[in-house]
Parts: sequence; structure tokens; C-alpha cells
Amino acid sequence: MKLATYQNNTRDGQLMVVSRDLSRAVAVPQIAATLQQALDNWAQAEPQLQQVYIALNQGEADGAVAFDATRCHSPLPRAYQWADGSAYLNHVELVRRARGAEVPESFYHDPLMYQGGSDAFLPPQAPIPLRDEAWGLDFEGEVAVVTGDVPLGADAAACAGHIRLLMLVNDVTLRNLIPNELAKGFGFFQSKPATAFSPVAVTPDELGDAWQDGKVHLPLLVDYNNAFYGKPNAGVEMQFSFPQLVAHVAKTRELVAGSIVGSGTVSNHDRSTGSCCLAEQRMIEIIDSGAAITPFMKVGDTVRIEMKDAAGHSIFGAIAQTVVKHD
Repeated sequence: MKLATYQNNTRDGQLMVVSRDLSRAVAVPQIAATLQQALDNWAQAEPQLQQVYIALNQGEADGAVAFDATRCHSPLPRAYQWADGSAYLNHVELVRRARGAEVPESFYHDPLMYQGGSDAFLPPQAPIPLRDEAWGLDFEGEVAVVTGDVPLGADAAACAGHIRLLMLVNDVTLRNLIPNELAKGFGFFQSKPATAFSPVAVTPDELGDAWQDGKVHLPLLVDYNNAFYGKPNAGVEMQFSFPQLVAHVAKTRELVAGSIVGSGTVSNHDRSTGSCCLAEQRMIEIIDSGAAITPFMKVGDTVRIEMKDAAGHSIFGAIAQTVVKHD
């Protein structure tokens, strides 16, 4: 099934069930007022939501309205946890090569991960506020999962059963703030402002055969300033599956329902697929010619992130954002 959250002047918005073709939606306050409430009571809420979803797809849901992605917040406007991995090692390898550094052997069997800010996400079609263009604003196209409760120490096989939903991600990054932060030896913070997620979150079964081995085997489509920028396949060269990423978090802590775990920037070795972030193109330029040419985002720039099924239908709706000046 497909779920969304409409903005309604509350912190957590209003849960909506969305039709498979993204044409209709219906509120379900009798089941759950918010997505977090549904996740907290998934065993009871999920079958009821499925019944509404079936009725909605058959044109039989009372109170259904035309789905409006511009009304959407991120499916979880805020979350108890947002942990982002870096599962596509081609991205890591390019960044390291551009710096003249080797990729440590441990990176191939132990995931990289950082703790993102989860107290306030951006709506998927809201502007990206930027205070200073010198900070090096970049987009990062990713995929993420939303979990149920995950016990401490759960292995990947167990974690697979705790994945409730999938979403797309724009993991906004301020690249020029990263070096000084990492030099302190304590990780990202100011360089990772608010993230945006796709208008719609979907259960894994909505992906059909594209959901295999805990990976999404479909291209992630990125347009930058209304032109093609990338279409790498999210299921190709993903070193760590989502169950493995969730298990990495669960090694030392429990995850509560509504925790979000991201894949990191989707990236393929095949350069013809393009990129999902500006930094990757800049690293290629450094490797090939010794200098980065591609500038970072500036006020007025736009990015669109989407994923379509084999028939060309949008699965999650689109993240579509414009950079605006924030004083």
C-alpha cells in the first residue's frame, strides 16, 4: 500500500492512504491520525489500512479526494531516528580517489553511517533554504526504509522482517562545511541540514520483483535544473542491503517504530548512468582533469528525484525542490 502525510498545521500532519496510481487519497482518522501512530500500532493498523487501500484502488473508498502532492509533508515530518548509511561504494571510492586516498578494506564489510537530524524534515516540494552559497549546497538522491520496533542485536535476517515502508530521499548536504567538521574527528553536524523525503511511502510489496535481497532494483531518476542528471540503478553495486544497514544500527541499540535508515547516495560504476549528487561529478572531474568544474547549487536551482516502475509510472511521487535565499 501507499501512505502519505498531508500538512494540516500540526507537527505530524494527517495520515492519508494513497491509490496505487497516485490519483486518489483518503484520510483514515478512524485507524490512525498520523503515520507515526500507525507504525506504533502496526499489527492492528496495517490490515485496516490495507482494506482502505483496496477500496481506494477499486474506487469504493468513502471520502476519497484527488491526491495533491503539493499538500504533502515528508511521510514522517519528524522521526525518532534518521540514520544514513553509505552503501554504494562507488561513491566512496570516487571521493577517496579524488583526494588521493585509498578506501580502507574495512569499508567493504562494515557500513559507514552517520546520525542525521530528525526533529524536522522538509516537505518534498518545499524550497531548500540556503543562507550562504559559499557553503557548497548539494543534493543527494537516496532510498530509505522505515522500520518497526527492532530488538537490540537483531541480525540482518531478522531486520528484514521489521522493514515497514520505503521512501526516496534528498539528503541535503553543505559540502564546504564538511572538511572542518570531519577534521575535528566527531562527524557531520552543521554540514547536514534538513532532509526531504518523497511524498509517498510504500510497503515493500508495492515494488514487486524490484524488491529483491533487501534492495530496490530500479533506477533512481534525478533531474537538475530541468535537465537529466542521473539514473543509476539502486539495486546495482549496493554493498550493504537495507536489512544489513538496519542490523548495523541494531548492533548496539534498539530501533523504535518510525526509525528511518538511508542507503546513502545511489551510485553506479557505469558513468553513463550519471550521478545523484554534484559532488560525485566534481570528483570525476578532479580524477580526470585535476580540477572540479561543476559548481554547487545556487539560489534558483532546482532538483527533482523520482523512481518509476517498469511501466513508467511514478511509485513514490517526486521530490521537487528549488533553492531559495534564507537570510
